[in-house]
Amino acid sequence: MTTDVWGSVQDRLRNDLGADAFKNWIEPLIFEGVSGAVAKFRAPTGFLGNWVSRNYSDKIQTLFEEFGIAIARVEFATGVAKPVVASATPTTKVEAQPVAQARATGSKALPGSPLDSRFTFDNFVVGKPNELAHAAARRVSEGGPVTFNPLFLYGGVGLGKTHLMHAIAWDAKRRNPDAKVLYLSAEQFMYRFVQALRFKDTMSFKELFRSVDLLMVDDVQFIAGKDSTQDEFFHTFNALVDQNKQIVISADRAPGEIDGLEERIKSRLQWGLVVDLHPTDYELRLGILQTKAEMQAKHYPEVKIVDGVMEFLAHRISTNVRVLEGALTRLYAFASLVGREVTLDVAQECLADILRASDRKVTVDEIIRKVADHYNIRMTDILSPKRARAVARPRQVGMFLAKTLTSKSLPEIGRRFGGRDHTTVIHAVKKIEELRSLDNQIAEDVELLRRMLEA
Repeated sequence: MTTDVWGSVQDRLRNDLGADAFKNWIEPLIFEGVSGAVAKFRAPTGFLGNWVSRNYSDKIQTLFEEFGIAIARVEFATGVAKPVVASATPTTKVEAQPVAQARATGSKALPGSPLDSRFTFDNFVVGKPNELAHAAARRVSEGGPVTFNPLFLYGGVGLGKTHLMHAIAWDAKRRNPDAKVLYLSAEQFMYRFVQALRFKDTMSFKELFRSVDLLMVDDVQFIAGKDSTQDEFFHTFNALVDQNKQIVISADRAPGEIDGLEERIKSRLQWGLVVDLHPTDYELRLGILQTKAEMQAKHYPEVKIVDGVMEFLAHRISTNVRVLEGALTRLYAFASLVGREVTLDVAQECLADILRASDRKVTVDEIIRKVADHYNIRMTDILSPKRARAVARPRQVGMFLAKTLTSKSLPEIGRRFGGRDHTTVIHAVKKIEELRSLDNQIAEDVELLRRMLEA
């Protein structure tokens, strides 16, 4: 039965992802069944398995649930595997070729990641936390003179970075079909570079990556600590800037906060426009849910969601838009399968695991951001070696809040606050505890920040 379901899931993936993306990433997988609520697959290479896991595992899990099989996660083992469809040609054979062979096919074979047809500007819900990022992305996609280079988008998981990058690519290609637009992950950039080294063909790699009109690299923090890849990325970046070609970069942190990234690269990444995608607010989450519900209603016209459910979800699932959208998808599938309308009780019953996992958890990064905003200083100042009281005191407040509001260890907190020793954290905690009883302003600051973080 699970094999039949996988066939149905494949059909949906082929339709949703497009023929090229399906052939490149899904066909090479072998479905090995479901065991202990885990859907198990075998991928021909670790690279392919990791890529599918990062980009499509949530969608695969959701589709299995839509077809009646509840799974907790998707796992990919590596090994020799034949494509599920006999006539398919696994993309891994192409990826193992020397870069020179890829170059021979011209710009049509730019070694990028497939674009998701769902991730367009039309499907991106704009609100206050992401309006600057959206406007900047729109400006880049329009082409013309380069106004800020690079555009650097950063923020936590599920806040829309990848969506905006795909949207830029789609819009840029629509406006100028002849433009060489290349979108790929930093992991894939490294993989291509390693392949070029392996086949002693780095010159072709350089020519290929430096010939594009628009280069977009997702999750650039992945190359931190990888010296040779960073060196090649640095030279590629400079070559494209010199040619007035546009670059778009994304990461989970601001350039100055990425440990292991060379200072010269941090400097280059801050040349242009650095935009923080803030955590979503209630209004934006509700808007996302309403947009998603309109799309789901096309597949499940018989499903009725009663008033109050959307508002409940927007309040409770606040940290990750992907989880929020997945919760709504599950509700529609569940209601369709069992023939019930979605009430608040049904939502709580169906989404019990997601709601438990989405209970508010304060992060160290969030604490640093809030403290910097409150004291009107930069996050990079808090992480810097500066000892001036205008910086040192907020830093101590941040360490105190990290110790009291998170489960992180003292060494972990010290590392997040600019690589400091755990004894520095101990001193900061003791100092703020002492000042709270002596200085009303410090006491008020700490209490206000605590309330904002726990809200």
